Amino acid sequence: MEFRQSRMEVMGIKNILNKFKNKKIFITGHTGFKGSWLTSILDVNGAITKGYSLEPNSTPSLYNKLNFSNNHSSVIADINDYDFLKSEIDDFEPEYIFHLAAQPLVIESYKNPIRTFETNFNGTLNLLEVLRESKFQSTAILITTDKVYENNELNVAFAEEDRIGGKDPYSASKAVCEILINSYNHSFFNDSRIKIASVRAGNVIGGGDWSENRLVPDIVKALFEMIPIEIRNPSSTRPWQHVLEPLYGYLKLAIELSNNPNTFSGSWNFGPNEGDVKSVKEIIDISFKLGFKFNFKNINKNKFNESKYLALNIEKAKKSLNWNPKWNSQVAIEKTLLWYKGFYAGENPNNLIEKDLENYNINK
Repeated sequence: MEFRQSRMEVMGIKNILNKFKNKKIFITGHTGFKGSWLTSILDVNGAITKGYSLEPNSTPSLYNKLNFSNNHSSVIADINDYDFLKSEIDDFEPEYIFHLAAQPLVIESYKNPIRTFETNFNGTLNLLEVLRESKFQSTAILITTDKVYENNELNVAFAEEDRIGGKDPYSASKAVCEILINSYNHSFFNDSRIKIASVRAGNVIGGGDWSENRLVPDIVKALFEMIPIEIRNPSSTRPWQHVLEPLYGYLKLAIELSNNPNTFSGSWNFGPNEGDVKSVKEIIDISFKLGFKFNFKNINKNKFNESKYLALNIEKAKKSLNWNPKWNSQVAIEKTLLWYKGFYAGENPNNLIEKDLENYNINK
């Protein structure tokens, strides 16, 4: 499908954030890594935010380390509790919703597939049902993953219209979410009262992620906690990107979707430029070149199925949203590791996020 060029002028992320000032924004999964960043930058820029999530599942927790204004409220609850979710959303009547609540880890999905499908599929279904039965107008951005595509290891960059699939439980749970979102969009949301789109981002990195079984958090533990790490699949390639990249895309898309749902509903990829995907080993090499050295060993055997090559075609976002990646993978790694260096030196995490936001905003 052909999309018109976005009328939105090319502008920095601060200009986009200003459009959410005094807007009511509901964020599921706000205590997670990406949710904490999104909630923080919206809160600092004057939005009225309400988060709905389980307790943070990492120690330290970025969300618990951050300070928020009185415009932010937090609800600790399960996305699978439909009645409570509905009451919280109906009471708030959000103008925008960002749905990030998920079980986001491939390895954890092998260990607990039922919980993974309950959280990722049923949680999304619950949100869509709440919106279907609601009386207010709202624009919802539903976050899935770059792993929704049927990956036959052909070393191609996946575009939005490519076939979806998933060999591991996590990928499959997100792939069926895409079918679910598309179904609701066509079946129930044709009157433009509720406007929805799904977004698929690459491997997101940035300060404040202490999740288990993720490369950068493992590097951080090796650097600052002196814990040697084991590297799975050093030759596996991923579309690494700084957390501000997809968040900028989500925010821009939300504004455009609100104004023109017929053009901007559907699915959207956000990832690095073609040629900027990197292997796990290349990320380690970049870290070493930047002066961040740590002990690691390669694991040749991995009992879990994980894709060897994964890349996203982002031409749609470039042409229709005027969205382009600003920081390449090397800059993203550098910004991320410097964030952690500052954190472990005692710097305020709010200030560290604001510093990255200001630097990112300059790169228009």
